[in-house]
Amino acid sequence: MMFGIDRLLADPALRAPLAGRRLALLAHPASVTSDLTHSLDALAACADLHLTAAFGPQHGMRGDKQDNMMESPDFNDPIHGVPVFSLYGEVRRPKAEWMDTFDVMLVDLQDLGCRIYTFITTLLYILEAAAEHGKAVWVLDRPNPAGRPVEGLTLLSGWESFVGAGPMPMRHGMTLGELGAWFIDHYNLDAEYRVISMDGYAPSVGPGHGWPLGQRNWINPSPNAPNLWMARAYAGTVMLEGTTLSEGRGTTRPLELFGAPDIDGRRIVSEMRNLVPEWLLGCTLRDVCFEPTFHKHAKIMCSGVQIHTEGPAYDHAAFKPWRLQALAFKAIRRLYPDYDLWRDFPYEYVLDRLAIDVINGGPGLRQWVDDPAATPDDLDALARPDEAAWETARAPFLLYR
Repeated sequence: MMFGIDRLLADPALRAPLAGRRLALLAHPASVTSDLTHSLDALAACADLHLTAAFGPQHGMRGDKQDNMMESPDFNDPIHGVPVFSLYGEVRRPKAEWMDTFDVMLVDLQDLGCRIYTFITTLLYILEAAAEHGKAVWVLDRPNPAGRPVEGLTLLSGWESFVGAGPMPMRHGMTLGELGAWFIDHYNLDAEYRVISMDGYAPSVGPGHGWPLGQRNWINPSPNAPNLWMARAYAGTVMLEGTTLSEGRGTTRPLELFGAPDIDGRRIVSEMRNLVPEWLLGCTLRDVCFEPTFHKHAKIMCSGVQIHTEGPAYDHAAFKPWRLQALAFKAIRRLYPDYDLWRDFPYEYVLDRLAIDVINGGPGLRQWVDDPAATPDDLDALARPDEAAWETARAPFLLYR
């Protein structure tokens, strides 16, 4: 498999339309070539390309910030001498004077295939600014490590945020290049747009289901995205950020496990199996004990559950991380009816709504969890029409069949 950055570097014909144009790069630590050269360095070394600026998303161009709502500064790259503008610092959208520093923005970001992952919102903001200022955007495409499956409730109108770029389900099943084309169509943006597509991307083929296992190294696209297994679970485990439960930050397996000092992981797994065993298919659940070194419940022993997607029991089509995590919340509600589950704090600069609702793009998931009479069939009845509608809406923009 060849990623977009590698194809651009290898083929002078692909680079020819960039001749004489000033280039900016939007990148992060996982923006590397097949030999692990950072894309900024690789593009700067191309004699026929003129790099004049760079941009960094959440967590920074070099991955300098650990948690959410920790902002990165602007700086001058000490090697190449170009300004590096932060799109997760003083602003989330590029300033007009920054747009004057380039003609074409090259976007080389490794995504995780989840609506809440802020890199897709940053892409939307770049496309909107490009349309306003007459700039071009080229996405150097990369795999969606979560593959093609679709899952979750569609973000409701009025619930847009930095973790909700548009009306799509939590697990969107598209690459960044494909999503960019959908954004342009959905928001009717008049911007020059091009995707340097991948060669050999086969999102339905195991064992990687789109991620080239054994061919490419995994580089953390954000500090708590340490491996493919986290990426597979993330469309569910990201909801833990809106709860009082630890999502495993401060451990070596963040966003693959969850727990707290005052729950019993073994009882939770048993209750989940009693409720909807089919929602647990495709993975292995294991009750665990862990002690986070920082973040929620730091230095306190927690009981909880780890979601394993790396073993022979993994079934890509059967695995439903969003439903699985929703079911874990439901099990906790049944076992501990008065548990203080929902975290009340500002989430990605939204101050007036519960974080769990911001994450889900509406209150539907939380209301289902908190309603003692609500059944798994009720959640399915909410989610299935949204999932089917998204499958139809995204179909014209899929580049890899």
